[in-house]
Amino acid sequence: MGIIAFAEETAATGANAAVPGGGSSAIMSILMMVLVIVLLYFIMIRPQKKREKQIKEMVNAAKVGDSVVTIGGIAGKIVKIKDQYVYIETGVVGDAEKKGYLKMERDAIKSVESKQSN
Repeated sequence: MGIIAFAEETAATGANAAVPGGGSSAIMSILMMVLVIVLLYFIMIRPQKKREKQIKEMVNAAKVGDSVVTIGGIAGKIVKIKDQYVYIETGVVGDAEKKGYLKMERDAIKSVESKQSN
């Protein structure tokens, strides 16, 4: 009779011990996935959003006379800004007759170099 009681007690404690161990590994795997997502956010997403914000501020601060380069690689000088469009003067250096003007959206500007004030 003592052996049966011992066997029942061992089975009961073994079953109870198995449940928390299994739940613990599930919690650990969920925590690891959350940790990976948080790391990806801080390594990839956050710096990209910060860079986009800087570019948007730079483009919004552009003014007439600034030299710009578009995302298509066209370099020129801003001659007019109207709403969400900028008018860029391009052409041959030193030949005033061959200058051209392009109307582009502000979002097409890749970089802005402000004119120097003397």
